[in-house]
Amino acid sequence: MADAGATYDLEIGGMTCASCASRIEKRLNRIEGVTASVNYATEKAHVEAAPGVEVDDLISEVVRTGYTAALPRTDEPADADPSYRLLRLRLIVATALAVPVILLSMIEPLQFPGWQWASLVLATPVVTWAAWLFHRAAWLNARHRAVTMDTLISVGVTAAYLWSLYALFFGTAGMWGMTHPFRFTIERGDGLGSIYLEVAAGVTMFLLLGRFLEHRSKRRAGAALRALGELGAKDVAILRDGVEQRMPLARLAVGDVFVVRPGEKIATDGVVLEGASAVDASMLTGESVPVEVAAGDAVTGATVNVGGRLLITASRVGADTQLARMAQLVEEAQSGKAEAQRLADRLSAVFVPVVFALAAVTLVAWLIAGGGAAAAFTAAVAVLIIACPCALGLATPMALLVGTGRGAQLGVLIKGPEVLESTRRVDTIVLDKTGTVTSGRMTLLEVVPAEGQDPQEVLRLAAAVEEASEHPIAQAIVRAATERLGEIPTVSDFQNVQGRGVTGVVDAHAVVAGRPALLADWALHLSPALRSAFDRAESEARTAVAVAWDGEVRGILVVADQIKPSSAAAISALRGLGLTPVLLTGDNEQAARQVAAAVGIDQVRAGVLPEGKVAEVTALQQQGRVVAMVGDGVNDAAALAQSDLGVAMGTGTDAAIEASDLTLVRGDLWGAVDAIRLARCTLGTIRGNLFWALAYNVAALPLAALGLLNPMLAGAAMAFSSVFVVLNSLRLRRFRSAAPGMS
Repeated sequence: MADAGATYDLEIGGMTCASCASRIEKRLNRIEGVTASVNYATEKAHVEAAPGVEVDDLISEVVRTGYTAALPRTDEPADADPSYRLLRLRLIVATALAVPVILLSMIEPLQFPGWQWASLVLATPVVTWAAWLFHRAAWLNARHRAVTMDTLISVGVTAAYLWSLYALFFGTAGMWGMTHPFRFTIERGDGLGSIYLEVAAGVTMFLLLGRFLEHRSKRRAGAALRALGELGAKDVAILRDGVEQRMPLARLAVGDVFVVRPGEKIATDGVVLEGASAVDASMLTGESVPVEVAAGDAVTGATVNVGGRLLITASRVGADTQLARMAQLVEEAQSGKAEAQRLADRLSAVFVPVVFALAAVTLVAWLIAGGGAAAAFTAAVAVLIIACPCALGLATPMALLVGTGRGAQLGVLIKGPEVLESTRRVDTIVLDKTGTVTSGRMTLLEVVPAEGQDPQEVLRLAAAVEEASEHPIAQAIVRAATERLGEIPTVSDFQNVQGRGVTGVVDAHAVVAGRPALLADWALHLSPALRSAFDRAESEARTAVAVAWDGEVRGILVVADQIKPSSAAAISALRGLGLTPVLLTGDNEQAARQVAAAVGIDQVRAGVLPEGKVAEVTALQQQGRVVAMVGDGVNDAAALAQSDLGVAMGTGTDAAIEASDLTLVRGDLWGAVDAIRLARCTLGTIRGNLFWALAYNVAALPLAALGLLNPMLAGAAMAFSSVFVVLNSLRLRRFRSAAPGMS
């Protein structure tokens, strides 16, 4: 029996559209004491159950509704998905069998004697086994007195197949040597000399392609959580009775003392017991400069120790850690994101009942008019067949294939059709600072020599003494010196003064590099000019390193997280698309304002932690804005999932990429401009495809109802509508990047 306030996450199987999720949700909520939310995208039900409600009761209710439910399996590999593999197999088999049927039916020179019977053999497995998921969905819908596009697909495919059987066995279509010549005429007939096997097989193949693309994007929904899980440390060196013991992370308990060496990940949230170091927390906080920690300071699991050896007392483990909390935020944001129904499903809500009503009216009208049962049934079946959405099924997947393919060439990865609707409505774009607007890596910006000093010599000796340090600021100085000067001299008697700087002997010079407080310990003080330059750098949220040797301060080096060269122009282009940019960062207010002013952003949210980023995005949404979020770090993952459109830098972390809707391989903001432009173009193409595909059906319905629809004219119209959809989609290959130098 469930405890008070028990919460379950059930994996739901068998859903084919958003109406399935709505149906399950309503059935679960009818159980007294149950509050349920079913997400079609993630195929999960989040259920809060009162005391007395067992999980078996919930599963049984879902099964009675016609679907499957189970508790998630923790031992199942992430890529284990039988339904996905079966759908892929159905698509492969349908394509292999349907293509010959279509070619035989539409190209008269290929119609050898008995071709129609060969088509029947090839089409039967497609219409029965490959199309089974459509038939099953139609049956479930019928049981619940509902109709969707699955209903129309199933009825249309079945009608085309059964009429073809009737024409083959009881009409003239089965005669040896029969062919399907193209005659573009409108004439009345009983249809017994024509077969529609290419319609039945072709529709199944195209719709399976669309369903496969949709399913492939849906199964990635949980990848953000798996990426977050992979981020943390896998084992830990626990200190027991003064001896280090390397153990799996699961054996770490609150109060244990563990050791973290330079370069290692901190295993869990805790407090520094002994030692001092710099901790790179940029993945979690967005802070570009590593944070100096010493005894008594709190540290967060999954951050990286880049300095000295630390002894840490574990304060939170398992599900209580900040990393686990972030995973929970991502899951909550994904589950709460509304899944827009496909436009084809929305059309079906009106189109399907109208088609069935028209077919029934046609049958009755012909019988009343004395046209005969054969002619009446032919006209009614013709209505169902011409309404079957062949091009409608191709409209979305074809545009997606071309659009996403062109996007991949330009470094823009679009995850699925549900992404496109968001891009049309987005009016606000939230930009993470570190790694998105800026490079996310410390860079030497300036060398300020003291009067009479050679700037290259200042950089050379500073780099030599910094080379032995693992601190990111030191690495930026060394990287710049190597690029500008080439070989760097070696250092001896190196000493790292935690949080203050380094000392050493280089070419017989006693060199000190670091904070002014360290130089003061050596009775070294900055001149007024150097002090002014140092203070100016600090006021601009940059990091200044003072350099001295042989008893005199020789200069300062200014280091900062540099703004990407493309950021300002790309942000201007985003404004041109009607988007309001907002800078959101875990960095301090001063640094954020400096960057925002440089790239032309007016709205700034600084000092924001991961939980705060989600809250900021939510606040903008509550103001009525449709929000796109661009980020690259773990700290951005939950906000990316919460936003209406998540855009991740491909240079960022796996967690951010998996939580996003769009991924930018190039790693600059021009990718965001291209992503939104391309997604909007692709959506426009899909809408155009859907309109024209539906228009062909609607235009032909009156002809079918009047019994004037020549089967070959119908086949040609269907083929032309499909060709039109393909050609219209191929126009997306001409899409060009807005970035300078890109094509």
